[in-house]
Amino acid sequence: MKPSSSRSAHEDYPNHPRLGVGAVVFKENRVLLVLRSNPPAQHQWAIPGGRVELGETLQTAAEREVLEETGIRIRAGEPIYTFDAIDRDDAGRVRYHYVIVDLDAEYLSGEPIPDDDARDARWISARELQQLPVNRVTRRLLLQIYQFG
Repeated sequence: MKPSSSRSAHEDYPNHPRLGVGAVVFKENRVLLVLRSNPPAQHQWAIPGGRVELGETLQTAAEREVLEETGIRIRAGEPIYTFDAIDRDDAGRVRYHYVIVDLDAEYLSGEPIPDDDARDARWISARELQQLPVNRVTRRLLLQIYQFG
């Protein structure tokens, strides 16, 4: 999940949690991951996704965000994992708080081309996963839900 690269001041230090969505997509025994440019999970490989916009379903948001971030078209399914991403500054104030809902998704078409918040996007094998700086929540999700990794 990602905040927009053009973050405005009102997005830092929010007065309520923001809703984010991610999509777990597999193709030929590899999972689609992105190398994040921004918090949360900055400089780590993670599930692609982003914020849910007003009026969007979780599925529509996941499909849009994955396409924007990676160029991959998906069909988003049901929620499989939910977690909080909370960051506090040195004074203990909440800098950001996202409630993230990850969905199971089906690959439809496309090849990964990083865009938006992603520095890189690619299909990752279970073996490669062990060698990369993968976000701990992403690693836990892949192991617990898919026995992948």
